Amino acid sequence: MPTTDPRIDDHIAKAGAFARPILKRFRAIVHREVPECVEAIKWGMPHFTLAGKNIAGMAAFKAHVSVFFHHDEQPGGTGPFRKIASLDEFPDEGIVVERLRAAVARLSGPKPAKPRAAIKPVPDLPDSFRSALVAADCGERFAAMPPGQRREYIEWIVEAKTDATRSKRVAQAVEWIGEGKSRNWKYQKC
Repeated sequence: MPTTDPRIDDHIAKAGAFARPILKRFRAIVHREVPECVEAIKWGMPHFTLAGKNIAGMAAFKAHVSVFFHHDEQPGGTGPFRKIASLDEFPDEGIVVERLRAAVARLSGPKPAKPRAAIKPVPDLPDSFRSALVAADCGERFAAMPPGQRREYIEWIVEAKTDATRSKRVAQAVEWIGEGKSRNWKYQKC
């Protein structure tokens, strides 16, 4: 027996007369094809979940109904499911079943690996900054910092528009590095 939610019954009852048969048909297809699914209201719309994960949903608007499949990988997006204005416009049931089965299969399959972002290289050390680090005996401490922290210091110094500002930043950076502080140490939680 399907797991239904009375809030979805209310949602269907409040929908326009044209929308009720469309919503009921989609709901029946989902329960027939995925009998272990659970109904829920998410984002104010009826959804069907499996093992706590969304597989499909439906929404009634003033002049049309939309049905959708979560994590849909079909080209063209929602296509024939976006604006269904009457039961006659309901997409072929075979296509609906196919998309439901694909949504369920995606839940059980491995998640595609997200490509890792390329690591930004640390820019070259400006000569004035290198000299100041050596003079203050902070070169090793700076070299031991993680690449992101070194990059923040170098970019902060290089982006200065005047030589005077650049010199102030070099002096400040050497002081903070000598104290073991990162560039944005003020904003880090203790």
